[in-house]
This record gives sequence, structure tokens and C-alpha cells, in this order.
Amino acid sequence: MRKLHLVWALLFFCLASAQDKKDTAAAFKFQEELNKEFADKTTSPLTDEDLKTFKALHFYPVTEQFIVTARFTKAQNEKVFEMKTSTTRLPKYIKYGELEFTLEGRVFKLNVYQNIELIKKEGYADYLFLPFSDLTCGKESYIGGRYIDMHIPQSDTEVIDFNMAYNPYCAYNHKYSCPIVPLENDLDIAILAGVKKFHD
Repeated sequence: MRKLHLVWALLFFCLASAQDKKDTAAAFKFQEELNKEFADKTTSPLTDEDLKTFKALHFYPVTEQFIVTARFTKAQNEKVFEMKTSTTRLPKYIKYGELEFTLEGRVFKLNVYQNIELIKKEGYADYLFLPFSDLTCGKESYIGGRYIDMHIPQSDTEVIDFNMAYNPYCAYNHKYSCPIVPLENDLDIAILAGVKKFHD
């Protein structure tokens, strides 16, 4: 029986390690694709001046610490609202649900949203928007917060990979209009993962 327990323990460890490697690999791929997007003048949000000298974005080191499993709760009876942006534009969103997770022994909660117009477009029906700010904002990361792209969870749990947190386009170019992170998504912790601020 003891040997059987050891076998199961070893199998669980191997599966967990494989999952960690898969998640970490996805974050590195995310960084690579983001750098390609920014280096291409047809897709880059950078100004012409910044594009001339662009080599790569600044990222925090990819870490498993900031890949968390959250408990997902679907929102009920929410009303559509206008989300403030960096300009006068007021896109319509609805709170889709809440994500509760533990990080460094503390419990946090983030709201996740749906853009009413975007979900009408082909390929975006299950798209969710997760904006957040944290204690790194205005220091190592962009002062206006960062975003994570997500999809509608298929269960009551969902993985949040903060290694895939990216800056809004207005962090690079003032011609863009970007949603402002709602106050309820301001985290009282330093998220040392994802994209850092562009200019020091």
C-alpha cells in the first residue's frame, strides 16, 4: 500500500510539473508574440519615433507564483454601464462575474467584464476583459494599470496568469482611448508579473 501511495504521489507531481511548464511556456509565447506585434509597423501602437528604436518590451521575469487558480462566480442581474476611458469615449460594459483567489496568503477579488459591442463581433462572443491596478503602478508598471484577456470560464474555477498582463495602448501613444481600471479592481499587492512600463 505504501508503494502505491508513492506511485500516486509521483504521478501527481509529474502532472503538476507538466502543467506548470505548460503555463510558463504560454507566458513566454505571449511575450514573443507581443514583441512581434510591437515591432511590426502595421500592428504596432508605438509612435513613429519610438518604433525606430524599438527592440523589445520590458517584462517581469515569468514566474509560477503569479499564475493563480481563482474561484469564479457568475454575476446576477447586473446592468450595463459606461466605463470611463482616457478620453471622452464611454464604451458600454457589463460585469460578467467575480474571480476570487489567494496570493501570498491573502484573499483578493477582481471583477471581470464584457464589452457589449465587442461580443457581437465574430470570434469575441466569449471574450472577457480583466483590468487591474496594483502597487507597482506608477513605479515599475504603467500608472494606469494593466489588462488581461480572458474567456468565459467553463467551470467554477479559472486560471489567472498575471504573466500575461499587458499595458493599454495609451501607455505608448496618446492617440488611443483606453478603459480606466475600475476602483474595485485595484489590488493592494505588488503584481511582479507581466509587462512593465515602457519609458523609465
